[in-house]
Amino acid sequence: MSEWRGISVFIEQDNGELERSSLEILTRAGELGRKFNEEVLGILLGHELGSLIKESSRYGADKLIVVDHPDLRHYNSDAYTEVMAYLINKYRPRYLLLPATRNSRDLAGRLAVRFRTCLSAHVIMVDIDEKDRKLVTAVPGFGGNIVATVVCTGGKPEMATVSPGTYEAKPSDKEASVIMESIPEDLVRKRRIELVEKKTSPMPDLSRAERVVVAGLGTGGDLELIREFANLIGAAVGVTRPLADMGIMPRDYQIGTTGVSLRAKTVFVFGASGAPHFVYGIRDCGTIVAVNTDREAPIFENCDYCVVADLFDVLKALIKELRGGK
Repeated sequence: MSEWRGISVFIEQDNGELERSSLEILTRAGELGRKFNEEVLGILLGHELGSLIKESSRYGADKLIVVDHPDLRHYNSDAYTEVMAYLINKYRPRYLLLPATRNSRDLAGRLAVRFRTCLSAHVIMVDIDEKDRKLVTAVPGFGGNIVATVVCTGGKPEMATVSPGTYEAKPSDKEASVIMESIPEDLVRKRRIELVEKKTSPMPDLSRAERVVVAGLGTGGDLELIREFANLIGAAVGVTRPLADMGIMPRDYQIGTTGVSLRAKTVFVFGASGAPHFVYGIRDCGTIVAVNTDREAPIFENCDYCVVADLFDVLKALIKELRGGK
């Protein structure tokens, strides 16, 4: 196992659209690489990747491994697994990090089984133990009410999928050297995928939004006024876990340890009690305004402005004011 060295990061894209959380992880990998003297490899698969290569090379990687093939334009479970397994066997990274998105979670699970190695899923912290150099992660459990420290103890590469928004993407002073990797044609042969239809959610990426309005269980799932207020101030809308569990909004817009971590300048929280797993998701935000009828709600210990009132009354007043009193 001594020949397994370095930190690899899977840089997710689909049809030329880069998954921003990949750059967040790449930034963190760069920090760990400098600290532990480990080479950092970014791995980018796709087709006609010109601008993505340039952008991906600026976030902390020492080398950027690129596989450009027409059949990799869109994510394909079988083809991506075969190509990634080929690259892992060739470059033998000790650590492999991926974003905790739908596609990358699928890929990570397949690779973990293929290499019979450990995989920490949806982690909110990534580090390396200074003594034995094992991958150390933090994983939320019991609905996010506790955070467990997980250490990889067997198999290579040591793997983790990292929750979007956990780290901040920061451009580096240097660019990675780019390696255009060729692959055996039979890795993707008979594993082609044809795009029939593609729908993109009109909602913005919460981890990058500057303003966010969060709806908690106190709304009862009625988000009409929440959405109207958010639209008036140019904000994205997110929800706490109970509303995501109810199917009120997609899981992608759940805030907290088992969802997205925000870095917004301003956050309005309506009807959320302030459970620890939710508060974790707003810890890096600027100004936080919370509205709740319970003056003892834990959320008031984690915000800048506390409003003890009925959230619907507050929303109606705010919307009226923003509409010029109409």
